[in-house]
Amino acid sequence: MGDIVSSTVFEPWEDARAEPLIRFRNVTKRFGSFTAIDNLTLDIYEKEFFALLGPSGCGKTTMMRMLAGFEHPTEGSIELAGRDIANVPPNKRAVNMMFQSYALFPHLNIWDNIAFGLRRDKLPKLDLEARVEEMLKLTRLEKFATRKPHQISGGQRQRVALARSLAKAPKLLLLDEPLGALDKKLRQDTQFELMDIQEKTGTTFVIVTHDQEEAMTVASRVAVMDEGRLIQVATPDRIYENPESVYVADFIGDVNIIQGRTSAVGDDTYSIEWAEGQRQLNATSATSFDNGQTCHLAIRPEKVTITSDRPEDADNAVQGRVHDIAYLGNLSTYYVELPNGTIIKAQTANTRRISRRSFTWEDPVWLSWTATAGVLLAN
Repeated sequence: MGDIVSSTVFEPWEDARAEPLIRFRNVTKRFGSFTAIDNLTLDIYEKEFFALLGPSGCGKTTMMRMLAGFEHPTEGSIELAGRDIANVPPNKRAVNMMFQSYALFPHLNIWDNIAFGLRRDKLPKLDLEARVEEMLKLTRLEKFATRKPHQISGGQRQRVALARSLAKAPKLLLLDEPLGALDKKLRQDTQFELMDIQEKTGTTFVIVTHDQEEAMTVASRVAVMDEGRLIQVATPDRIYENPESVYVADFIGDVNIIQGRTSAVGDDTYSIEWAEGQRQLNATSATSFDNGQTCHLAIRPEKVTITSDRPEDADNAVQGRVHDIAYLGNLSTYYVELPNGTIIKAQTANTRRISRRSFTWEDPVWLSWTATAGVLLAN
């Protein structure tokens, strides 16, 4: 019998002995009276694909610019591989940055664009040629080496910029909205290419994006930011399934958020008083709540079942009418209005090719979900 090979899960952040590649320690950055980064502490590990995610103005680009050396912390320290990099100029850091605009030289062909930084570092000719060829192969651009940037597609230009950024073998590659200029289909394809290249090179990638789907696809961990603070840092599945606040639940994906007041009914089980004339809802939570405490129940639409008849033995069941329908091809989202005006979304997979919907506008329907389907949040 052959040996069983066990694959190790990549989770250095769970290992107390693992040394971070990047350490932000109580970093504050002010521009005059405006605080862009507010007392932020964060560890990022070697070989991570780390995403900084948040709305415009949340501080994610400022964090990246401080890593690159274009800005300096007002307070606190940033370490790269154990060294404080506050006074290290951008060109002396083992860090490279790839911009959304790609910033390719239009008069140089692809080969010379990739070679540009290596030439400036006066790399010996044979080493330089070997490195450029390696980068062309890595990014599957060998056939385009002699073309100019305007002679190739947007996705290919994106790969040239990536090859040029990786040519100098940086410890850290910063990607500032790198796929923003690509159309949706190409963007999705390129996300997987980025992941593949990051895995092959072992370079630590830090990506700044406001696109939650992109962050959830590519990243080993995601930092959700707001107003210069980290709201939650976790793996994509934990961010989605176990948000720690209403802000994170609402920012990532589609969600129903129902406000109410809790009453304990057993170990980790609560009933929720939430609307006059509506039966109490039931939810479980490892976090304890006081009786009468305000709470928010966050339930993803795909965890809500829609039926024409009242479901038997459901932990939670509410009745309403179909107010709106969003047909997304593979999915349909039903917006159901309850008698008190509350809208709850339910999502169903369109597994069959059908000529008509199961439910249509104004249909009376029941929505149901289990006690464990939602996450009970305090704020």
